[in-house]
Amino acid sequence: MLSLLSEKLEGALRKLRGLGKISAANIAEPMQEIRMALLEADVDYQVVNSLIAEVSSQAEGAEVLRSVSPGQMIVKIFHDELVKLLGGVAAEFSTLPTQRVLMVGLNGAGKTTTSAKLAAFLQKKARRPLLIALDLERPAAITQLQVLGQQLGVPVWAPPSGMRSALEAAKAAVQWVDAQGGGVAIFDTAGRQEVDEGLLAELEQISAVIGAEETLLVADAATGQQAVAVARGFQSRVRLSGLVMTRLDGDARGGALLSMRRVTGLPVKFIGVGEKTAQLEIFHPERMASRILGMGDVVSLVEKAAEEIDEKAAMKMAERFEQNRFDFTDFLSQLKMMKRLGPLEGILGMLPGMGALKNMPGVDDKKLSHTEAIILSMTPLERQKPQVLDASRRKRIAAGSGRSVMEVNQLIKQYDMMRQLMGNKGMMAQLAGGLMGGKGGLPPGGMGGLAKMMGPGLKPNKLGKLGRRFKLGG
Repeated sequence: MLSLLSEKLEGALRKLRGLGKISAANIAEPMQEIRMALLEADVDYQVVNSLIAEVSSQAEGAEVLRSVSPGQMIVKIFHDELVKLLGGVAAEFSTLPTQRVLMVGLNGAGKTTTSAKLAAFLQKKARRPLLIALDLERPAAITQLQVLGQQLGVPVWAPPSGMRSALEAAKAAVQWVDAQGGGVAIFDTAGRQEVDEGLLAELEQISAVIGAEETLLVADAATGQQAVAVARGFQSRVRLSGLVMTRLDGDARGGALLSMRRVTGLPVKFIGVGEKTAQLEIFHPERMASRILGMGDVVSLVEKAAEEIDEKAAMKMAERFEQNRFDFTDFLSQLKMMKRLGPLEGILGMLPGMGALKNMPGVDDKKLSHTEAIILSMTPLERQKPQVLDASRRKRIAAGSGRSVMEVNQLIKQYDMMRQLMGNKGMMAQLAGGLMGGKGGLPPGGMGGLAKMMGPGLKPNKLGKLGRRFKLGG
């Protein structure tokens, strides 16, 4: 997520952290590097100037000069200013059980997919979503929404065949919504290749008919400053309540994300981090600032783990680790758990100091798929008792998985090393402490403490129990 921007900022931040004394002269070079990284990411020029000026001003202040570690203090100032730039705190999405949400934006920004993602998000919150197809300009959008709604089990209203007026469709859709007896109605509207008078006039009329409590502008994070101009165009005619930034899972330049809050005054409420319907997240400015600066986002990772990983299955695997009964069937289950958390690059980006690993050879999702193919080519006996894997069996597994014998041998060697590690409880505890503790690690109470800090959405004992298995605290 925004990895190109993160990589360019990394070198400048390293120089700042290393400063023992602060002066206008010795912060000038790293600040210029930060400026160029932001401009290359297509952040609005005025926003960049304002951010750099504020950080530089605070960096030369008395508090920094008296600090034990002036360089680290500057990085903290930069982080805090970035949080402010992104909105400060997470913006709330309306919790009304019955409401209407209007989705607007240009063609290709991801409105239809985002509408379905929002429906999936609401389902997780035990709310009843309804999907309404109002994009009469692109017939495929109606079919797409119907298919996605069917996959989610969400009711979908589509305009009758032959209907050409979006305004008439909106009126008919509102009657259908009223007849449903409650729910969160999500209206997917048409877009254009660019903001034009016809589009805005149509949206004005539709907005008046629907009377939405939330009107969300869906914008592609890769479009940079163009997205800011789009936001201003829509904002001039429709009362927007927030933004949804899509395609943040790729190497988006990030300019739109960093600029739009400051320029429009609108909060970013959600971010799209993948193509799947489950890949829509509430936007947390502080967490995003930490990820951009390479500080990780452990809280989001734990939240994701709590949602995607079955607690009983994880506890059962932990027991097998303790009893040194870990086999290739467990290895396969572990891989499947990891894949449910999302792309490996994203997981590494959430771990403090681990972001650089995503560019190392062999650290990718293809490697995980290759490992899975090799294990699936084993017989049940071979998975349970890897000691029977002689040369002929390894050759057969390699042929069955489409991988080389060398890769099969490497996997078996890795398994042996992991088994030895799991069998050494002292080493396991030490490793876990190194990964999860120390500076920038978990709060007091380990995983249980982190769960408590995150509030009622996550039961403290859910991760606390698992954390205690490996002496992570909690």
